[in-house]
Amino acid sequence: MTKSEGATVDVAVVGAGPAGLIAGLAMAEVGFKTAIIGPPADPRDGRTAALFQASVALLKRLGAWLLVAPSTEPLDAIRLIDATGALFRAPEVTFHAREIGEEAFGYNVPNAVLTAALEQLAASRVRRIVTPAVTAIAPGPESVTLTIAEGETLDCRLVAAADGRQSPSRDAAGITPKRWSYDQGAVVCTFEHTRPHNRISTEFHRRCGPLTVVPAPGNASNLVWVDTLSEAERLAALDDAAFITELGRHLQGLLGQVTLRSPRRMFPLSGQTAEPMAQNRIALIGEAGHVIPPIGAQGLNLSFRDAATLADVAAAARDAGEDIGGAKAMAHYSAARRFDVTSRIWTVDLLNRSLLSDYAPVHLLRGLGLFALSTLPPLRRRIMREGIAPPQSTPKLMQPTA
Repeated sequence: MTKSEGATVDVAVVGAGPAGLIAGLAMAEVGFKTAIIGPPADPRDGRTAALFQASVALLKRLGAWLLVAPSTEPLDAIRLIDATGALFRAPEVTFHAREIGEEAFGYNVPNAVLTAALEQLAASRVRRIVTPAVTAIAPGPESVTLTIAEGETLDCRLVAAADGRQSPSRDAAGITPKRWSYDQGAVVCTFEHTRPHNRISTEFHRRCGPLTVVPAPGNASNLVWVDTLSEAERLAALDDAAFITELGRHLQGLLGQVTLRSPRRMFPLSGQTAEPMAQNRIALIGEAGHVIPPIGAQGLNLSFRDAATLADVAAAARDAGEDIGGAKAMAHYSAARRFDVTSRIWTVDLLNRSLLSDYAPVHLLRGLGLFALSTLPPLRRRIMREGIAPPQSTPKLMQPTA
């Protein structure tokens, strides 16, 4: 459906990327009349996301996993290699999913495949309003009125704001985020290689940031190469042959000979967090509420937990006879997301800054930490579980089904 027809819904999701589509489907799953508003995703999007088991459970609950699974690659292990050149060099550490009773930590999922599957499900479960933009957002005491580019309006009791890091919905809610930047950029692409990746995701921890290769189907991997901003710009500007030479040198022969499969993209690294996560009937989802560097595969998994948590909170408010967009529900959602979001941002920021530090004791502490992880099984298992699952209770829609 392309027009709102002046309709009223329970929940309107602003933004139709993976986070917005998941939020809308989650709301529909718990019984709310829902609209998802925004343009369709770019089918040429070559990026991927590593989704952990709780996110996979959510896709299964929504019926999306069967559509997505054939295009994914399991992540059976995660390997950390110290390539900092520091005096106190940390030991190589490999975490295996079987150590915590899982077949895989998660799956590497192409963004284009994921959004196509979610759009297919949304077509029959929600009111899908295809429009270039929401041009006005007016919160009121009992509802929010949205105006789309075509001039149509839509009223709802709750807005799920999944409209990105520059979120107009967040501005309408009166929430001002805290922002920071790094003198770093990330180069991303997909490449093929002659040696198998054996379903192991490898992170080279380097002085200018981590270089991560994530297994893709076949003898291919997705690259996230974090470096200084000037170096990232230089790498992005190289011709393919020169870039491959640089990449092969940094991979230290791990995957054999490499060839590019997709064009390279470069973007500066930054961070952002919003407090509160909800206000004035508008709840923030994904990058509207938090932006995190592409380290540790936390970004989209956090967005999925936002969506599932908001569904829990809204359903509980409805069942208690309360206003799903009222101040109490908004405070409940903010509190429910605060520790998870803050702890993930803090951990990723600490890891990144520890690599950049010139202070020798920082590298010593980091090396001792990785040594402990390599030798103490209880600590290993705890870190693995907390790395892939929320530190608090798992939202209902993300709990494994029988």
